[in-house]
Amino acid sequence: MLKIDHIETFILDLPTIRPHRLSVATMNGQSLMVVRIYTSDGVVGIGEGTTIGGLSYGPESPEGMKLAIDTYIAPLLRDCDPTRVQAAMTVIGKSVKGNSFAKCAVETALLDAQAKRLEVPVSELLGGRVRDRLPVAWTLASGDTRRDIAEAEQMLDQGRHRIFKLKIGLRSPREDAAHVGAVKKALGERASIRVDVNMAWSEWDAAYGLRNLADIGCELVEQPVAHPAVLARLTSRAIIPIMADESLSGPQSAFDLAKQHAADVFAVKTEQSGGLFAAARVGAIADAAGIGLYGGTMLEGAIGTIAAAHLFATFPQLDWGTELFGPLLLTEDILTEPLHYQDFHLMVPSRPGLGIALDEEKVEHFRRDGPQRRVIPGGLQKRG
Repeated sequence: MLKIDHIETFILDLPTIRPHRLSVATMNGQSLMVVRIYTSDGVVGIGEGTTIGGLSYGPESPEGMKLAIDTYIAPLLRDCDPTRVQAAMTVIGKSVKGNSFAKCAVETALLDAQAKRLEVPVSELLGGRVRDRLPVAWTLASGDTRRDIAEAEQMLDQGRHRIFKLKIGLRSPREDAAHVGAVKKALGERASIRVDVNMAWSEWDAAYGLRNLADIGCELVEQPVAHPAVLARLTSRAIIPIMADESLSGPQSAFDLAKQHAADVFAVKTEQSGGLFAAARVGAIADAAGIGLYGGTMLEGAIGTIAAAHLFATFPQLDWGTELFGPLLLTEDILTEPLHYQDFHLMVPSRPGLGIALDEEKVEHFRRDGPQRRVIPGGLQKRG
C-alpha cells in the first residue's frame, strides 16, 4: 500500500490590486494556507485553504487551518491509503469536527495527487466534466460608484467579465439601490448586474431593498439576510431571484434550505461545503430540488480556484455561472503558468491533476515563514 511520507503546510501573504470592501470586512491582501502531500511513489498533491478577512467572515482562518492540519489531521493521514481519498476523508471526519476549510485543502491535495497518479484531470475523479470553460463574474467592491463603473468598463473592453456583482450592505438600502442603479444605467444591456449583501439587512430592509433592486434591473440578490426562515419568507415573495451563500455549510444545510424553499439559487463553495465531494452533493441536492447553481468563491488563490473549476465543470446545470476571479484580485501569480481567462470565461485545464504547477521562487518569496518577512498595517504579512 502506498503511504504518505510527509505533509507540509505554509502560509502565503499576497497583496490585492485594490481594497475589497464587504459588509463584514475590508481586505487589503489575501493569505493562502497551502498544503502539500508527499506520497511514497513520488507524487505530490497540493491544496489550498483561504478565507475572507481572517475571522471576519467565518470561524476559520489560514492560521487556524494550518494548526488543525499540522496538529490533528496530518497524524491521521499518515495511516491512510492516499489512493482512497474518500476513505481518508472519512477517517478525518470521525476524529476532526468542523474545520471544513482545512478539510477541503487536504482533500484537494489528495485528489490532485491521485489524478496525477492516474494521469487524468481532477474533474474525471468527480464524475467527468460537461464543459471546458466557465463564465466568470467580477465583483465590484470599491464602494465608489464612479470607480466601479470605470472598473466594469475596463473589464468589458478587455473581454474579461460581463457579469458583475456589487458588494452592498454597508450603507442604507436606499443608498445601496442608488449606487447599483447608477452602475446598471451606465453599463446597460452590455452586462448582468447582481448584488451581494452578505447578510447585512434586516427582513424589513430586505423587503424594501429587493423591490428597489428589481426595479432598476438587478438580476440576483445574494444572502440579503442571515436567518434561513427569513430567507424563505423573502424568496416566497418572488420579487427577484435570491441566492443562498452563508446559509450553505454543506449537504445537510442544502437539504434544509431546499426543504424550506429558502432560495432560488445556491452559491456552491468548495471550502464552505467541506470539500469537493461535499460540494458535489450540494449541487446534486439543488438539481433535485429545481434550484439554480452558481459557482461561488472564498476569494481563493490559483490552487483553490482551479480546484473549484474542476468541480463546477462537472455540474449538469450551471445557469448562473461562477465567481472564480480570486487570482485576478491579486497582484502576484504563484503559478509557473497563470490560469487562462479568455472571452469572459475561465478555461479548465485538461492536464493531469489540477493541471497547475507552483512557481517555487514566488512561493519562497511570499511565504510568511521566510527570512524577509515583515508586518505592515492591517495585518497583512509582506515580503521585503
